[in-house]
Amino acid sequence: MMPNQLKIYTEIHGPVSVITLNRPESRNALDKEATELLTKAFLDFEQDDSQKVAVLIGAGGNFCAGADLKEVSKKADYKPWAGHPEGPLHRPLSKPVIGAISGYAVAGGLGISLYCDIRIADETAVFGIFCRRWGVPMSDGTPTRLPRIIGTGPAMDMMLTGDPVSAERAFELGLVTRLTTSKDLKKDAIELAERIATFPPIAMLADRETIYTQFGKDEKAALYEEWQSARQAIIQEASQGAAKFAAGSGRHGSIAD
Repeated sequence: MMPNQLKIYTEIHGPVSVITLNRPESRNALDKEATELLTKAFLDFEQDDSQKVAVLIGAGGNFCAGADLKEVSKKADYKPWAGHPEGPLHRPLSKPVIGAISGYAVAGGLGISLYCDIRIADETAVFGIFCRRWGVPMSDGTPTRLPRIIGTGPAMDMMLTGDPVSAERAFELGLVTRLTTSKDLKKDAIELAERIATFPPIAMLADRETIYTQFGKDEKAALYEEWQSARQAIIQEASQGAAKFAAGSGRHGSIAD
């Protein structure tokens, strides 16, 4: 079977894995098989040391419309994507994931976007809790992650009303971290991923982990863990990097060696 005939497939671009949600006929809603394939794609990326950053994108002009409600209506064995230990969104991966979002990122598709470290969207992107009207709860991490990203007030508004949120409004809220007017969202996301992949990894991943682990801690405890997390990078990368800077690399906005 050709990759683009699979419900989820991965393309390798150097150090970047591009994972595509590929059910365009259902706006990339995930059935049980697609959910299991997405879990596997994330694990394959995480376990491949040659891969540094993942890009998650939907086929056919939409990101993801959430769970396949036609399958859910048949009382399929549905494991909550975030709460269940085998769900694809249960815990952050150990490496960055960029969500490249066009069209609908709604219901569980919003939850998938929130799982990403960075969300880059084009002008067609629409976010929302559209499953509100069907009595389907959000078990994809949205009630936990959305208020942490955009604050309790805006998150509560989205959660209770189910109203659509445009790309521009999502950017204002901080739900989208980058807006692009480019006609090639995939290319833009890959270029961003490739740039991130060039950075010394120990310091970058330590700082990323600290952002996630500081939730729920008081400042003193969080700062202590920040220091502990940074120690390996200080030993292995910081001195070498400082020496490069002192020798002239990286000045005037350049990150080249």
